[in-house]
Amino acid sequence: MFRVNKNQNSKVQKAASAHRDSLQKSLEHRLEVARANGDEDLIRQLEQEASYLRLN
Repeated sequence: MFRVNKNQNSKVQKAASAHRDSLQKSLEHRLEVARANGDEDLIRQLEQEASYLRLN
């Protein structure tokens, strides 16, 4: 029974890590586009989002 729980925990950790990586890549892309467009308000907002998510 312990082995099942350990396996489930590993899967949850992998899923959480994949989700975080996806969030980071998406945010980086959105920041890149905002910077390319010179949208200072959006850049500031996205930087705050990164700080909130502790991605930067």
